[in-house]
Amino acid sequence: MFTDLLKYDLGPGVEAFSTRRDAALPYPVIQGHQVHDSRVAVVDRPDLTRADLEGFDAFVTELPGVAIGVRTADCVPVLLYDPAARVVAAVHAGWKGTVKGITRKAVGVMTQRFGCEPGNLRAVIGPGIGPDSFQVGEEVARHFKDAGFPIEAIWSFRGPGDGSPMSGGHHIDLFLANRWLLEEAGVPAQNIRVAGIDTYTDGSFFSARREGVQCGRIINSIKLIPD
Repeated sequence: MFTDLLKYDLGPGVEAFSTRRDAALPYPVIQGHQVHDSRVAVVDRPDLTRADLEGFDAFVTELPGVAIGVRTADCVPVLLYDPAARVVAAVHAGWKGTVKGITRKAVGVMTQRFGCEPGNLRAVIGPGIGPDSFQVGEEVARHFKDAGFPIEAIWSFRGPGDGSPMSGGHHIDLFLANRWLLEEAGVPAQNIRVAGIDTYTDGSFFSARREGVQCGRIINSIKLIPD
């Protein structure tokens, strides 16, 4: 059942994974209609549909046995778990959502709505486009700078390039940018795991930049295991 899943160990009481190419989901996963924004939805019923979750890019729940997830194909997924409060979250963090601080906002909803302590949170940053592959225009780099990110850490300029795909130009490290958002929200650095898988170069995962926007999607899911 789990052969085509990249599973994450976030401790007892929770199950989390990302699907590889053409994997079958082992059970239903509640997902929204993502729009690359920064709205966070609380999933408080097990029968919510994509239509119910129109315009949301992150999801939080305390419902045991209810899987929530986000769809990605180069954007960065972030999965969060509070083992003390028994709350989970799934975040779709493309560059636009990252600039708007969606990962930090998800931690905020966990804290304000469910009483989570950021210091208790465990996080995994799943497969997404890596810094060597995420070549962007100067205007995108400027958005990160204007938003207060530590630009010298997450940005690099690699000159004119050598003619190969993604060489040269401006590059952004979305993994590090989202790690920074988590730490800014109070999640301890030692509680954050980064899969470090570049979807653009790893053909076992879908990549919109490599294959086009109509390609399939990775499902990144997290679920509380009932006691």
